[in-house]
Amino acid sequence: MAATGAILAGIRVLELGQVLAGPFAGAIFADLGAEVLKVERTDGGDDGRRMGVPFHNGDSINFQVFNRGKSSIALDLKSEAGLVDLHRLAATADILIHNLRPGAADALGIGADAMCARHERLIYCEMSAFGHRGPERLRPGYEPLLQAYSGLSSTNGGPDDPPMRMGASLCDQGTGMWAVIGALALLQRRQHTGRGGVINVSLLETALSWTGAKIDALTNQGQKPNRHRSGHPDFVPYEAFDAADGPFLICVGNDRLFAKLCAVLGQPGWTTDPRWVDNRARLEHRQSLVDVMHAVLATRTRAIWLEVLESAGVPCAPINSLEQALSEPQVEALGLIQRVPGEDFTLTGLPISFDGVRPAIAGPAPRLGGGNAAALGDPGD
Repeated sequence: MAATGAILAGIRVLELGQVLAGPFAGAIFADLGAEVLKVERTDGGDDGRRMGVPFHNGDSINFQVFNRGKSSIALDLKSEAGLVDLHRLAATADILIHNLRPGAADALGIGADAMCARHERLIYCEMSAFGHRGPERLRPGYEPLLQAYSGLSSTNGGPDDPPMRMGASLCDQGTGMWAVIGALALLQRRQHTGRGGVINVSLLETALSWTGAKIDALTNQGQKPNRHRSGHPDFVPYEAFDAADGPFLICVGNDRLFAKLCAVLGQPGWTTDPRWVDNRARLEHRQSLVDVMHAVLATRTRAIWLEVLESAGVPCAPINSLEQALSEPQVEALGLIQRVPGEDFTLTGLPISFDGVRPAIAGPAPRLGGGNAAALGDPGD
């Protein structure tokens, strides 16, 4: 289903993906123009098909999001015939992605060592929950478990809040992104060596990498992360404030911006107050500054503050709902929301453009086994 002139046209990807991390990697490849063959169980396919209420062809909206533009190959990998067909596909594939339960691929005889020995040019991407080595390497896991285990959720929320899950699936989708980055790197290396290789990524490593700056401050300086619902541990003022009619964010990343902010607020004397004279002083006296800012900002509407702050060059933004964000002229101008070809619904495209053009979604998610005939010469299920 690769689009004409697509960046990765001619690249074939086999995806043995379930629910999110593996399918997200496959969706990225599909949007970039690769041919993605999604290998699914014959008895119901990817569990993501039932992840939520029916939306299209009996499948969930989540399945459409993470499987658009692919072909579905239904195989029984516990049978000899199914394994024969998988190897037929692997013989012409450039990349194989899977996020099967740890140990499952080896049990089926399709682990990294076996596949790369048989298919020397194959780039084998293996995703797991806890990583490919260590005492928990065979342990399965899901997004909220890894956010909790990694400490990521302990950094979210305010100082008096319990640990909170991030709203997006940062670990699953981040792991899919790292898999794609790794596969593209090995594609480049293969041009010189003629051989593929093995990529290992995991939700745990992804979660730890997202908190890398906080981890490094802890291990090198003994500095535990401060929790701020909207703020930043190293800049003040850099958080949400309430205008007369709604919340918005002000981000002052240096002393020059603080001077501009003070001018807009009609408080030029704040720049010479010893408590707030520079960012390090403001960090020490954060609450005193935030309190007086709240009092000033509550006197006018959000629209007025945003207008005058933007005119002065002070970074700021409304705190929007999703509906409000989608109605922003800037969001509409980006064209990120795309109509799926041949369908009456839209999906969010890739957040990247090439030569000013965003990759187009190639098509909807596939019906189970719909690609068997084209890929294997048999009708499938």
